This record gives sequence, structure tokens and C-alpha cells, in this order.
Amino acid sequence: MIDTHCHIDFEDFDDDREDVIRRAEDRLDNVIVSGYSNDSNMKVLQLSKDYKDFIYPTFGFHPVSSQNATEEDIETAHSNIRKYINDIVAIGEVGMDYYYVTDKAMRERQKEIFTGFLELANEYEVPIVMHVRDCEKKVVNIIPEYEDIPYFVFHCYGGSLKTAKRIMNMDNAYMSFSTMLCYSKHHQDLIEKIDLNYILTETDSPYLAMKKEERNEPANVVNAVYKIAEIKNIDVATVDEITTGNARKIFKI
Repeated sequence: MIDTHCHIDFEDFDDDREDVIRRAEDRLDNVIVSGYSNDSNMKVLQLSKDYKDFIYPTFGFHPVSSQNATEEDIETAHSNIRKYINDIVAIGEVGMDYYYVTDKAMRERQKEIFTGFLELANEYEVPIVMHVRDCEKKVVNIIPEYEDIPYFVFHCYGGSLKTAKRIMNMDNAYMSFSTMLCYSKHHQDLIEKIDLNYILTETDSPYLAMKKEERNEPANVVNAVYKIAEIKNIDVATVDEITTGNARKIFKI
């Protein structure tokens, strides 16, 4: 099993990060830690060095943060991606967020920044991990323009089934589902209809824990795998094999 998206570089884990990683090592094959900002990118890179062959990094810039970023901030993000392109397994998380951002000008700014990261992924032919909340359909229309990006990952997918079917028709796009599907009826309905060959598993730790007051952690991705097996009425080993295989193919780990 692989947690394909988490943020264990966050200060939420400063007091017990080693214990959190040890629990993950006991239950999972690998963990992918997604960069969130320029500082975060450097932290996830260090984690990948400290836990070589278990933790893998992606470099990104969260869209809610990026809309207020300076040109210098974005250029630094681009520069670090170029510098460490052989050390990261994908660009992300990057994208657009129409849930938190409703201002039209800010949305345009998000799109402009997202486009820059898409162009980088296209230039270096690396996968891209996308945070595209409440604008999944719009992004499905955008990404076919980037023919050299090998794989597109819709992180924490929460769009419609109709859009999910379009994603499955693309052949090189995947939807990642978090531990939230253990309690979200919408996500459970999606899982029931989406082919396993297009599914990844994640926690988005420290977010999306089983209870609001709890902190999520990578080892909990096991709960998502078990829930998928329950919903689809298939054995856990099959879900594990297919979703893990999807992750290995995309991220080359």
C-alpha cells in the first residue's frame, strides 16, 4: 500500500515525526510527501534523503497560497523544480481551488500560475499532481493541451461521476481518494463506479482524519484500501495490488 499524498513535513508532526514514519514503515510500501510551498519543498526533499527508498518527494505550490505569491516566489518554485528534477517523482501539488477562491481575478491568477507548472511538467515530461477543487471539469478541458506530461493525478478527487468518466477516457489520468471516503457518501458513490485501474490512495495527512479532532497520518491509508474493497465487494489484496501498481507506474517507485 502507498500513501500517494501527505504532508508530514508540517509542524503538526514536529513532536513525533519519527514515530509517525515508523508506523507507516510497518504498514506501507512507500509514502509520497507533497510539497506545498518553497519551504515545504525543501523539507520534503530532506525527508526523502533521510528515509531513502521509502519516502519520495514532489515539489509544488498550493493554489490558495500561490494566488498571493510574488513573481519571485513562483520563479523560485520553478527554479527549484528544475534544479531537483531528478530527485522528485512529480510536480505538485499545484492547481486551482474554486471552493476557497471565488474572486474572478484571483481565479485567473491561479490559472496563470497553474499553467506555468503544467508547462514545466510538459517540458520535463514528469507527472503532475493537481489540487483542482470545484473546478475538475475545467481542468479536464485544459490538460489535453499538454501532450508530453506522462500522467495527471487528480489529488483528493471530489468531482462528479460524469467528469470522472471523462478522466477515465484519457488513459493517462488518475483519481486519488483519501481516507475521507470512509465517511463521505459522495466519495463512496464515486468509488463504486470508478474503475480500480484509475484509482490511487492517499491520506492528505494531517488533514481528513476519521474524526475532526484527530490528526491524520500515512499509516491510515490502510483504512481507505479496506473501504474500497468493501464498497466494490472484492478482496483487499486485489485493491492493494492494483492501486499500488498504479502508483508505481505513475511515480516510477
